[in-house]
Amino acid sequence: MKLQILRREDQVDGQFNGGAILEKRPIVYQGEKTFPYSNLFYWAHAWSENGSTIGLHPHQGFEILTFILKGSIEHFDTKNKNWIPLSEGSVQIIRAGNGISHAEKINAGSSIFQIWFDPNLEKSMKHPASYNDYAPESFMNVSVEGVTERILKGDKAPIEMETEGVSIKDLRLIIGNHSLQIPERKIISAFLVEGKMRVENEELNKEDFFRAEESTQLQLQAKEDSRLFIIESPVEPSYPTFASMNL
Repeated sequence: MKLQILRREDQVDGQFNGGAILEKRPIVYQGEKTFPYSNLFYWAHAWSENGSTIGLHPHQGFEILTFILKGSIEHFDTKNKNWIPLSEGSVQIIRAGNGISHAEKINAGSSIFQIWFDPNLEKSMKHPASYNDYAPESFMNVSVEGVTERILKGDKAPIEMETEGVSIKDLRLIIGNHSLQIPERKIISAFLVEGKMRVENEELNKEDFFRAEESTQLQLQAKEDSRLFIIESPVEPSYPTFASMNL
């Protein structure tokens, strides 16, 4: 078992507009203390107390997913050319392709994950940008033995990505013992959105992050009702990634 934990206080701080939007970043792509791996390029947990807008800015190549954890956001891009509201539980994907610019507003009292994935750039840079919104009712919930699993990307989930080998789940766990399967040749990346739990022999608090690999199963003990956001990604994608080219 290879288990790496990044406590909330050790994640990289970020902010926009003089602190109107604040971030904690467990994965960043430039010279800080956490780095891309697999085909995960960037992961930010962002929130705003009073609401604020990040102005129009460009992207190319990568796939950008935004998960609305609480409240709502509004989004503008140069493909749709209008502001689109997204509510709690919704997911948005931008396949940046050969180029797109967008702006986003995080409304008062709202929080999101924004996670960037690394597809095969040789292919993605040749495609026009594309965009999809997914409403909360787009996703199915499966409840088994004290765990409610909301499947966001993977089997029977609607999100389509060019990035290979990615599954995404949002888990709700009741107090008690649980196990988490780690598929062969996959890395588990997880963020504790709410609650408190023990992962193997490590205590995790709200907004801690961990990465696990080289095992088939992870033992969890929820000390409180908890919410765990999980991404499975390949140990070695079949194409060059930002992480592999910047070791």
